[in-house]
Amino acid sequence: MQKVAVFPGSFDPFTIGHENIVLRSLDLFDQVIVAIGIHSTKKPLLKIEARVEMVNWVFKSYEQVSADSFKGLTVDYCRKVKATHMLRGIRTSADFEYERAIAQINKKMLPTVESIFLLTSPEHTPINSTIIRDIIRNGGDASQFLPSGIDIKEYL
Repeated sequence: MQKVAVFPGSFDPFTIGHENIVLRSLDLFDQVIVAIGIHSTKKPLLKIEARVEMVNWVFKSYEQVSADSFKGLTVDYCRKVKATHMLRGIRTSADFEYERAIAQINKKMLPTVESIFLLTSPEHTPINSTIIRDIIRNGGDASQFLPSGIDIKEYL
């Protein structure tokens, strides 16, 4: 059976922390889908199509990684793509508590899918999309927090 991981999130924008989680997961899974969720309550910086394009560009050399967008419940998307795992990155103990609760609910809703948590690398712990989005919105240089070669202005 092929191991298919869905890495769900808003990825607005996709950071070096996200990239690191995906790269570190490649030995664990046959396929990793970066699943970009559409949230009706959030005001995004980047359009969903730009985020999908960005992630696909970052992983253009990795056949087993792809990006997609979805609306609705992550478990429904996992069912649709026949995922075997959900992948999540954990930066802090607060992240763990939040992610644990979601994983337990997801397990009740879709028992066939296991949640896998990877701790962020220490140097990526302070990086989160909310802060990076604020830097970009206020004209700051966020390039050191984005995957190499990404010019965020191309996606705005």
